[in-house]
Amino acid sequence: MTGKPAQEVRCQRKEMHLTFVTIEGKKNMDKKFVLRLLLYLIGMVTLALGLVLNTKTLMGTSPIISIAYTASFLCPIDFADLTLILYCMMVALEFVFKGDKRTWKDILQIPLSIVFTRFMGMFSGMLSFIEAYSFTARLFVLMLGIICTGIGAAMSLDANLIPNPGDGFVQAVSMFIGKKVGTTKNIVDCICVLISVVAGFVAEGRLVGVGIGTFIAMIGVGRVIALFNYLFKERINALL
Repeated sequence: MTGKPAQEVRCQRKEMHLTFVTIEGKKNMDKKFVLRLLLYLIGMVTLALGLVLNTKTLMGTSPIISIAYTASFLCPIDFADLTLILYCMMVALEFVFKGDKRTWKDILQIPLSIVFTRFMGMFSGMLSFIEAYSFTARLFVLMLGIICTGIGAAMSLDANLIPNPGDGFVQAVSMFIGKKVGTTKNIVDCICVLISVVAGFVAEGRLVGVGIGTFIAMIGVGRVIALFNYLFKERINALL
């Protein structure tokens, strides 16, 4: 009985090697996806916690959701539910601004918003006691909230899965007006705060839901994101 030709043996070995490489590559891809998903989920929960901590200081909240926060003082709807409504409006506007560049990932922001705002509602109920703290203590909580908001936003963005509707909206507007994301973020923040201020004065004749915390967050959250990415983005990219 003659052995197999050397060329046939080499081909079989090559096929076996390619099969092994493919399996190992798939395992690595699955592992990286799990890590990305874990990073994303931790980021989303941290972001929700940060936003709620800001509101519990009674000094305002993150500019892009200041409209929902102000509205929560003017109508009997919960802040988390108003944030969900705001996010759904932002997703709808994304479809308008993106036009032919919209993707299936855009619509996934709506179920994400439902889960995200439920976490906000849960944290809001758990952390109500913060409102009774002294001004100094609430200022400390505000700083903690800004740190959590920045870290959560950075982690969820670095995972590169489904954007938070606020971030997705800014990116869509950036594409539409042809400005850099950073510049567009500042513009959107200012418009949101302006709408909140006007709504407060029209309805109550005073500032409602907008305070020093809102303006500190306008500057602080971006700096926290930049610092987090400076310290950890390369390591995260290496893992993912």
